[in-house]
Amino acid sequence: MTALLEVEDLHVAYGHVEAVRGVSLLLDTGNIVTVIGPNGAGKTTLLAALMGLLPSRGHVRFDGADLRRLDVEDRVERGISLVPEQRALFADMSVADNLLLGAYPHRRDRTGLRSRLGEVEKIFPRLAERRRQLAGTLSGGERQMLALGRALMSRPRLLLLDEPSLGLAPLITTQIFASLKKLNQDEGLSILLVEQNATKALALADRGIVLATGLVRLEGPARDLLAREEVRAAYLG
Repeated sequence: MTALLEVEDLHVAYGHVEAVRGVSLLLDTGNIVTVIGPNGAGKTTLLAALMGLLPSRGHVRFDGADLRRLDVEDRVERGISLVPEQRALFADMSVADNLLLGAYPHRRDRTGLRSRLGEVEKIFPRLAERRRQLAGTLSGGERQMLALGRALMSRPRLLLLDEPSLGLAPLITTQIFASLKKLNQDEGLSILLVEQNATKALALADRGIVLATGLVRLEGPARDLLAREEVRAAYLG
């Protein structure tokens, strides 16, 4: 299997404080890797740096290409999309307009854009029902579906997901995770998932990483991490 994302010795600092300290990871094409750890571990910072939202030191390669000099738009065009923790929707715009914003790299391909919109609405039928509704009036679960749908509109090869279950009811969380599994299986979508629900995240993933104080403390096959006593005690209750 070919590595789609290669991160080597990544450092990210806020002033004199290093939030990510020498993190290295590999994500193979078609795999799901989850990053778990306590609050303040550097998980969100890691995703932001990979998306180009924060300056960093180290090596980041996507499909063999060096990303260090590429800005956010360039990374999106290469096939990386981020769904941030706060979802960052445009509350005063309709569901449809929020989705179309996600297709910015393909805005000139009107036929392809309509086709992708139909595909995303098939994945999340609720978005088709709410197409004309303002994003700010949606429920929490619907907002998460919209944030995911918007990211999918650019046809990413790698989806970076930050805490998709945050603030959601257990039933909605289960639906969201089922959608991610289906996207991975049907579209071959690779996913790097940061998630507070460690049990669900490790059950979904191929590999897991435990991050604490900016350092990788443990890593390995997700099923092995699920079985490790120190992981169960610290993160799985």
